[in-house]
Amino acid sequence: MDLSSPVVRSEDIYRTYWLYWRLLGVGGEHLILQVLDILITIFVTFWYPIHLIVGLFYETTLGDVCKGLPITAACFFASFKFVCFRWKLEEIRSIEGLLLELDQRALTEEERAFFDRNTQREANFVWKSFIVAYGLSNAAAIATVLFGKGHKLLYPAWFPYNVQASEQIYWLSVSYQIAGVSLQILQNLANDSYPPMTFCVIAGHVRLLSMRLNRMGYKRELPKETVVRELVDNIEDHRKLMKIVQLLRSTMHLSQLGQFISSGINISMTLVNILFFADNNFAMTYYGVYFVAMLLELFPCCYYGTLISVELNRLTDSIFSSNWVGMDRGYCRTLLIFMQLTLAKVEIRAGGMIGISLNAFFATIRMAYSFFTLAMSLRK
Repeated sequence: MDLSSPVVRSEDIYRTYWLYWRLLGVGGEHLILQVLDILITIFVTFWYPIHLIVGLFYETTLGDVCKGLPITAACFFASFKFVCFRWKLEEIRSIEGLLLELDQRALTEEERAFFDRNTQREANFVWKSFIVAYGLSNAAAIATVLFGKGHKLLYPAWFPYNVQASEQIYWLSVSYQIAGVSLQILQNLANDSYPPMTFCVIAGHVRLLSMRLNRMGYKRELPKETVVRELVDNIEDHRKLMKIVQLLRSTMHLSQLGQFISSGINISMTLVNILFFADNNFAMTYYGVYFVAMLLELFPCCYYGTLISVELNRLTDSIFSSNWVGMDRGYCRTLLIFMQLTLAKVEIRAGGMIGISLNAFFATIRMAYSFFTLAMSLRK
């Protein structure tokens, strides 16, 4: 049968993701990439958040601390998440391998059309949205320095020399901060685009499995042996999906915990800065864009985490909706056991404590509001 919809290829969605890692020099075999990896690790992954953290201790006013805290927390947790994901790269490749195997099971026009028009389009929209949001946030931060008054650093920070000693030293320091935060944003694109993008792809494959389960047994011309084989193949697909979930629990155990903590701090402190410390239009624009970026950083992951649970919960109904009437007892017994397996609640938890779902998103917003009210009380 000639299928007009494109073949399901999850690897196409991950091309940009792996490009981020190559640009950061990770996994490169050439000497220049290995040197680049070492330089970025020393001067960006580790030193950049350190020079921001130390700089906070040299600030003398609450306003300056509040201005520096969001980017300091963001950079610290960006490095933390980057190290966590780098540590789990082999598991990430294993997950992609399992997804490629599931791609081969999408054989009908209906399945391919759904994946192309929904899953692939949404996953591509997710990583493109991160590029736009983070790019605008970086551009707004740079604009506050280039068009602001006086010789101010991009962010409050500590350097082992007098930044204002000369024009050249000042601009060299600012250039380091601009280059460093740009590379941190590239790291964050690798950190933050992977969870929602992968959750979206998994939810799509669960829906495709649901379609296959719904169709089982309705083609009367097929022999019963073929229907049994189809059931076994679908059970194997479910096993692969559960293996992916198990790997994701390990991959995102620490990184997403850091994500929730970082988002709570950043959202609350950004609100404080917008309301009390933004002293010009550029600062107001920067904090406004930064606030939207922080929401975007967290919401898609929680949304698709919930979507995975919703899609998995539908599998039981899909199994029952298949045509099992007239099948032998062994088939029905296997079908019943399979239904029992799909009744188990599946949830991916950050740090083994926080379920990655919309409930966690709203809990983070509430936590951010608590930080905000605490900052308000300290200011009074």
